[in-house]
Amino acid sequence: MTDLARFEGFGLGLRRPHYRQFTNDKIDVDFVEVISENFMVDGGQPLAVLEAVRSRHEVVLHGVSLSPGSAHGLDRDYLARLAALADRIEPLWISDHLCWTRTSAHNSHDLLPLPYTAEALDIACTNVAIAQEQLRRPILLENPSSYLSFPENEMAEWEFLAEVVGRTGCYLLLDVNNVHVSAHNHGFAASEYLDGLPLDRVRQIHLAGHTPGKIAIDTHDREVCEAVWNLLADALGRTGPTAIMIERDDAIPPLPELLDELVRARHIAALANGELTTA
Repeated sequence: MTDLARFEGFGLGLRRPHYRQFTNDKIDVDFVEVISENFMVDGGQPLAVLEAVRSRHEVVLHGVSLSPGSAHGLDRDYLARLAALADRIEPLWISDHLCWTRTSAHNSHDLLPLPYTAEALDIACTNVAIAQEQLRRPILLENPSSYLSFPENEMAEWEFLAEVVGRTGCYLLLDVNNVHVSAHNHGFAASEYLDGLPLDRVRQIHLAGHTPGKIAIDTHDREVCEAVWNLLADALGRTGPTAIMIERDDAIPPLPELLDELVRARHIAALANGELTTA
């Protein structure tokens, strides 16, 4: 399995309200990320839109149904359809979440948490290895946001994720909003989470908004907050230049508002890379 080269750029999630602009206008992004499952079809309008966008921009396939933590193993038909889409689109990479979503007979369509145990680690590593073999490429795993922990946990989430990366050779999609949300909900320091990850394996960073409260909820329905911008700066100081994108899945604003947020991401990255200095 070949190494996954770094791609330094700034992108947005491709969402339906912006399809026409991305297919007709010149949009100042370096790549777009799409939800893989929305395009795992043989034809039709969604796939035509994606192919039109792909003719203008690099594309990342980001899934929500791989279910690498499933004790029932992976859905081989799902993997075959994902591989076919990847062959058609030639994405920068394929990513999904460190979670489980399915049993042998049901897909919950929710990103369900794993117990961080040696047994769950063996299952996740086996599944990731199978996925990479069938997809014929390394994948990126995203750290999830979480709202509960299991009393059976034998290690911290970042230790578990680092073990999966080390054993399988996969890469990381570092979601700094999810780090912030989970740190708030569980009472650990976001910097401690970053300290425990193999950050040289990061190939993409996610930014998003969340709903604050006693329990913070990863809703992707508002702008990025100051704490997450600050965490981005901390992360980039450790990872070096990498691909950065903003997710918005609800209350989706006009495209210029997201592009304005992306300007701030570019500025923070330029400071982290030493291309700018503060006054």
